[in-house]
Amino acid sequence: MAKPAQGAKYRGSIRDFPDFDPSQDAEALYTAMKGFGSDKEAILELITSRSNRQRQEVCQSYKSLYGKDLIADLKYELTGKFERLIVGLMRPLAYCDAKEIKDAISGIGTDEKCLIEILASRTNEQIHQLVAAYKDAYERDLEADIIGDTSGHFQKMLVVLLQGTREDDDVVSEDLVQQDVQDLYEAGELKWGTDEAQFIYILGNRSKQHLRLVFDEYLKTTGKPIEASIRGELSGDFEKLMLAVVKCIRSTPEYFAERLFKAMKGLGTRDNTLIRIMVSRSELDMLDIREIFRTKYEKSLYSMIKNDTSGEYKKALLKLCGGDDDAAGQFFPEAAQVAYQMWELSAVARVELKGTVRPANDFNPDADAKALRKAMKGLGTDEGTIIDIITHRSNAQRQQIRQTFKSHFGRDLMADLKSELSGDLARLILGLMMPPAHYDAKQLKKAMEGAGTDEKALIEILATRTNAEIQAINEAYKEDYHKSLEDALSSDTSGHFKRILISLATGNREEGGEDRDQAREDAQEIADTSSGDKTSLETRFMTILCTRSYPHLRRVFQEFIKMTNYDVEHTIKKEMSGDVKDAFVAIVQSVKNKPLFFADKLYKSMKGAGTDEKTLTRIMVSRSEIDLLNIRREFIEKYDKSVHQAIEGDTSGDFMKALLAICGGED
Repeated sequence: MAKPAQGAKYRGSIRDFPDFDPSQDAEALYTAMKGFGSDKEAILELITSRSNRQRQEVCQSYKSLYGKDLIADLKYELTGKFERLIVGLMRPLAYCDAKEIKDAISGIGTDEKCLIEILASRTNEQIHQLVAAYKDAYERDLEADIIGDTSGHFQKMLVVLLQGTREDDDVVSEDLVQQDVQDLYEAGELKWGTDEAQFIYILGNRSKQHLRLVFDEYLKTTGKPIEASIRGELSGDFEKLMLAVVKCIRSTPEYFAERLFKAMKGLGTRDNTLIRIMVSRSELDMLDIREIFRTKYEKSLYSMIKNDTSGEYKKALLKLCGGDDDAAGQFFPEAAQVAYQMWELSAVARVELKGTVRPANDFNPDADAKALRKAMKGLGTDEGTIIDIITHRSNAQRQQIRQTFKSHFGRDLMADLKSELSGDLARLILGLMMPPAHYDAKQLKKAMEGAGTDEKALIEILATRTNAEIQAINEAYKEDYHKSLEDALSSDTSGHFKRILISLATGNREEGGEDRDQAREDAQEIADTSSGDKTSLETRFMTILCTRSYPHLRRVFQEFIKMTNYDVEHTIKKEMSGDVKDAFVAIVQSVKNKPLFFADKLYKSMKGAGTDEKTLTRIMVSRSEIDLLNIRREFIEKYDKSVHQAIEGDTSGDFMKALLAICGGED
């Protein structure tokens, strides 16, 4: 996403209070805390309506008038999260940061996320002020304390950031950009092991403008974003710190929008993170954070705070937020521009898709067939051997094993596996043994047989497969079930939903690039929600979403935002319902970011009470050789936990072992 232009107007949500009188404010606060109980409403209203500079003057006046420390009195009168928030607002930003870091490294354990957030996001000047404030408040050296509490490359990068010596955004040398790209590439992708020192030196010292050009050039040169290389080459807290640095280089407001979203999503709220960001950014870039939050998450920061917090704490946070950002799905003009630029970037980025299951080296189908026969012969079954062989062979290799097994033993390997295994493990292993098109055909058949239809499975498969994959599925379906897929869909679905599925099942999506003029026409066609009835609107959406190429549709979505200030996904959710809505949303999400679409499906299959084993198995099997590694990266990025951790926490036994083997590693 684009960052705000340099030298732009003030982007904080808190401004100097007009007609400010520090003595009058000090008296009002004294009155609010006098006697039994305190007037929390008056306290929060006053403190959240003053700038930090004005609050320091109020502190001084309070001490002059009453001989008391205002922060000490507020601590005594208030409690819990509300107290932490109000007291945080009363400190100068540098002292607030110093207190957060002191808390992060005090006691047992270290809050690495807090250290990363503060040191990766602050400017040179803010870092220098922080170091001085820490020395003043605690009579200790911040660098020495960080060194004493951290280790390894993580420690080294923190120390580099603590120097506050990042180069200024002035003239950028193209030669140096190229040199840095080459050095980073050689330090990671081209090297056995990783030269962490190069990553530390370049990411810790170069100017933001220079590094943005380095990241752009790195993508063009290597075909992958710098973040992918960092995830592949680094690990642990060091990896998290370097990713945070990259995010802040690209866009500090976007980094904080993401941190705020993660602080409030799911069960429980990470209040310390929420408070720290709302306090520290309220006079810097809160308006930019709000805009990007609205763009990325299709809800306003205000509404999320409102739904996730309560009481005076909520009221104070909402005051710092500074306002709600229109109806759900709508972007005010600046945010629409950010969304437009986000699509521009997605059109340029060519992320390399990678599976987690690759052909085994020194593959010997004869040995594998014999080992599998031995594992199933006699009393009991050696599930461990079956899992180890089948999850570590590519699908093409598994087909060779099937053939060899039949040649050697005159037996059908699939039938033997079916009789020896049971439950979720059997479904997973048998799924891996089928050629992909036949597996998808079977999943579609199962979704349509018996009472009721599994519309979600139909949508997931037909909305995400390529033309070649769809055509192979059609052939496999005809071969296995002696009926065309189109006939099966026609007899099991109805109405507009049926028409969408049949259109997708033809596998005739255009495969060219974008046509800008046509994209504007297409965007206009679906943007006009007022003309015609609902059926007409659904037909227009179907004609475009089911037939245009992915690159072209990305441009259509971009033009749609430009015309309407809405994201196309929100419009679909607002104007449509049921299976038609779900199908169109799946197509849009697949076009936007297919690995993220599957990451969301995986997360939903394992969250809450119970596991949707069918969806979990289907995705792990079908994406294992296509883009499961990319799905893993999107999963950890969005949900702050790895697919590996989610599987470990939600499944068990041999089923879990097989899933973890397909997953291919911990992130």
